[in-house]
Amino acid sequence: MTKDWNARTKMVHAGSRRSQYGEVSESIFMTQGFVYDSAEAAEARFVEVGDDEFIYARYGNPTVRMFEDRISAIEGAEDAFATASGMAAVNGALMSILKSGDHVVSSRALFGSCLYILEEVLRRFGVEVTFVDGADLAQWRAAVRKDTTVVFLESVSNPTLEVVDLKSVAEIAHAVGATVIVDNVFATPVFSRAIEFGADVVVYSATKHIDGQGRCLGGVVLGKKDYVRGPLETYLKHTGGSMSPFNAWVMLKGLETLDLRVRAQAHSAEVIAKALEGHEKLERVLFPFLDSHPHQAIAKAQFEKCGTVLSIDLKGGKDAAFKFLNALEICIISNNLGDAKSIVTHPATTTHQRLPDDQKVLLGISPGLVRVSIGIEDTNDLLSDILNALDAV
Repeated sequence: MTKDWNARTKMVHAGSRRSQYGEVSESIFMTQGFVYDSAEAAEARFVEVGDDEFIYARYGNPTVRMFEDRISAIEGAEDAFATASGMAAVNGALMSILKSGDHVVSSRALFGSCLYILEEVLRRFGVEVTFVDGADLAQWRAAVRKDTTVVFLESVSNPTLEVVDLKSVAEIAHAVGATVIVDNVFATPVFSRAIEFGADVVVYSATKHIDGQGRCLGGVVLGKKDYVRGPLETYLKHTGGSMSPFNAWVMLKGLETLDLRVRAQAHSAEVIAKALEGHEKLERVLFPFLDSHPHQAIAKAQFEKCGTVLSIDLKGGKDAAFKFLNALEICIISNNLGDAKSIVTHPATTTHQRLPDDQKVLLGISPGLVRVSIGIEDTNDLLSDILNALDAV
């Protein structure tokens, strides 16, 4: 029956499990382990775990399973495994598949911690990694080889908002049997069509839009059941990257309002981006649905809306960016995104500060670049706040 529901209904009801008390709000099962009726029952559980059976919280938990089932229903995936953080999800998705000697092709424009895993961790363990300009299909075709195991990308890059032609990249990867892993956090589960466009594995930082209120860390990896309950679960349950029951409960509560929040945020982001374009204090406004964005056509083909984040590049570099940040009254300075509160970030000195200057230039992370994650505040109030801060520069 769940398959016939629309997404907003799934976000409220999918995956629900009720105890004998018939509670309305999902229960938090704060337990590390589970009791068996007999030694024989314990032996049987360790041989084969049933659909609604559990062994240990690191392996699975009823509250966590509700979150996994619900996000799977929303995304249109067969199964999901919830993780302790978004980076635990990225690491688990990659490490559960790869081994020494394998080859990965990845888009170059990535979140700093994702770059660390690909550049440092995987290479340290003998995995060959080739980086490409994610928007250049010719580079993807040239880099993907017959022995390529994984293709990795952000559907919308952080923080310069490049949009990868996922359908075309997936066709290139699948032609050699490679697995396509997509970090889909900027697209959000509300506007995602990653699986429809060819993604084999979808990763989210639940810390962002899914929680949406700055409370808990979390992540999730989605894909086919044989992958999720096979190599992925095996890797994560033995390395300890699983989500806590309390955080899973918070994420379930976040999912209930996700559609309402994200649609309001995306609307405000588009209005503000259009209003800021051409501002005399700005070199550029980056937002995929703007006519000026080079990937607008791809963005509109892949997403109903292109998300809640825009980036602005201030004339005057770091000094101008800092004056702008310090003049804001509603938007807060932090390094998260997807929150109900509007958040501004200076990537060059925070999330991407460890990158060498030449790499920042290559990725378009200039000293004046500011990432703006739009919250659920009044659109006009946010625009006034941003315009007043620009006047102070």
